[in-house]
Amino acid sequence: MNAAIPLMAIPSAAVGLQLQVRAIRYQAEGINAFDLMHPEGEQLPEVEAGAHVDVHLPGGHVRSYSLAGNPRDRLRWTLGVLREPNGRGGSRSLHDNVRVGELLTLGEPRNAFKLKRGADHVILIAGGIGVTPLKAMAHELMEQGVSFEMHYCARSWRNVAFLDELQTLVPKDRLCLHLDGGDPARGLNLVTLLADPGTGRHVYYCGPAGFMNACADATSHWPAGTVHCEHFKAPVQKAVSMADGTFEVKLARSGVTVQVAPDQTIVRAIELAGHRIPTSCLSGLCGSCKVNYLEGEVDHQDYILSDEEKRTCLTTCVSRCRSATLVLDL
Repeated sequence: MNAAIPLMAIPSAAVGLQLQVRAIRYQAEGINAFDLMHPEGEQLPEVEAGAHVDVHLPGGHVRSYSLAGNPRDRLRWTLGVLREPNGRGGSRSLHDNVRVGELLTLGEPRNAFKLKRGADHVILIAGGIGVTPLKAMAHELMEQGVSFEMHYCARSWRNVAFLDELQTLVPKDRLCLHLDGGDPARGLNLVTLLADPGTGRHVYYCGPAGFMNACADATSHWPAGTVHCEHFKAPVQKAVSMADGTFEVKLARSGVTVQVAPDQTIVRAIELAGHRIPTSCLSGLCGSCKVNYLEGEVDHQDYILSDEEKRTCLTTCVSRCRSATLVLDL
């Protein structure tokens, strides 16, 4: 993830790690890589390709960024961050205020964009800064010896991040750069690339909204479970509905019952009742507010939970309830 989304302050108890900025490396126009290590050189938690972390910033806000390094490197985490001049300040703060040697507070890694085991061939498709989680996947696929190809779409050479690393990591015949000069019609032909799902093939893609829509359209005929993606921001066309009426949420373990109004989220209603659920994206993208539910008919409006997970879990930041009562395992 490279979304810079304003978030609610998270209690200090939810904070996971304090890491030192060991290097800030220019990668492309507006993109820096931040190399983070434990200040005492200790090993970092294990992560899988596709994982992201919450970076805690001054003012109590948090931004989520994908880990772009080799998942098997237990000493260093790398973030690739695009400075968004018109964003909400997270990326600007990292670019403009963070210096080498400073400490950053990070939450524990989470992963809703994991590589699936058993694929015969994997297609990675990156759009712009969406390369960050896919670069980590390329590291892992090379380690596993899995057949794969990587397509990287960008405006120009000036916008290609991690180029030197990718050219060293990925064999030349598996790495394809597509530079469109700002006109998608001159770039990668997704329809042609993804016309034949084949057997045992999986595709992973990440990038800006228009790119994501194009990839979704081009893979609409692929078998269920073979297409995987991660959004930076909630797609505009799927606005969260708040007009479904009031419903009741019961917290099974604490015995508290709250009313969720049409203009409230579940997490906000619970917070107003004095019970805090850690949050991050507030858009159904990251999974930090995921909880188990015991009863109720859930209207899932997230972008990360699998069909299997939806049988027992929901994201409290965007989910609604079609029944009168929802019972949470809280």
